[in-house]
Amino acid sequence: MNADVWTQQVARAYDESSAHMYLPEVLGPTVDFLERHAGGGPALEFAVGTGRVAFPLSRRGVPVAGIEKSEPMARELRRKPGGHGMELVVGDMTTVRLPRRFSLVYLVYNAITCLLSQDEQVACFRNAAAHLEQGGRFVIEVFVPELRRLPPGETTRVFHVGGTHVGFDTYDLVNQHVVSHHHTTVDGRGSTFLSPHRYVWPAELDLMAALAGLSLIERRADWSGTPFTASSRSHVSVWQKPSDPSVRP
Repeated sequence: MNADVWTQQVARAYDESSAHMYLPEVLGPTVDFLERHAGGGPALEFAVGTGRVAFPLSRRGVPVAGIEKSEPMARELRRKPGGHGMELVVGDMTTVRLPRRFSLVYLVYNAITCLLSQDEQVACFRNAAAHLEQGGRFVIEVFVPELRRLPPGETTRVFHVGGTHVGFDTYDLVNQHVVSHHHTTVDGRGSTFLSPHRYVWPAELDLMAALAGLSLIERRADWSGTPFTASSRSHVSVWQKPSDPSVRP
């Protein structure tokens, strides 16, 4: 993951810039889904960020620990009420190992794509599996690559034009990379934020899961449980570690 993207300036503005992700109709179903799959056990959030999901999930009675590579993002989490009481490790979600197992490991809001190589994404699945108890579940929320929306021969797609913000994606189709460009103007002052990602297909994620000893048990188009179809623009997928350690998917 490119921690240099998540600077102090970006971290301090993150909650405000992602305010739509805090809306009850967005966050409520997210927490409901994760609480159900935690099954009463503890949870571990990879790329916990500023705690958007971790705090409300912990208020439901689910003990939540977090791993976050960006120190500025971790500092923002610590600043919040209850932040110093949450177990938080600053480090890489592909390699950091906590000394216990969890019933749920989860990764939300496209964070798997912040790992910019296939090897890193595979390592993330293996690290998730290593943290899961038998029968535990790994949940990922991520967009479906929107290559069908690219005109033939084009590598750029505009995804938002507003009064203060213009956003567009540029694609490297050979390496499965996409860079999201955000250009914002406030009070006559402009700023630019570039966010690189490695997009990944649902079937590719299923293969990564199998390599880690996990098997798919559920895939929805969103946290509310909308059926996943060929036209879905995102998915929430759940893979499970076998209850019997001698069984592989």
